[in-house]
Amino acid sequence: MNRRPQLKIVAPDASPEEAAAVVAALERFMRDAAPLVRPPAAGPSAWLQAAIREGVSRQPGLGSPWD
Repeated sequence: MNRRPQLKIVAPDASPEEAAAVVAALERFMRDAAPLVRPPAAGPSAWLQAAIREGVSRQPGLGSPWD
C-alpha cells in the first residue's frame, strides 16, 4: 500500500524543469520530515505480568508472608 500523496504542480507558467525541481524538493522534504517507524517497545511477557499480579515469588526458599 502506497500511502504517499501524488504530487502534481498546476502552474501554467512553470517550465518542466522548474516543476520537476519543486516536486523533487517537496518529496525530499516529506521524506526528511516523516516520523521514524520504530517497532513497539518490548515489555514484560504475559507470563511475567501474570506472575507479578499473582505475587509469585521467583525464589522458592523465601516462603510465604502468610505462614
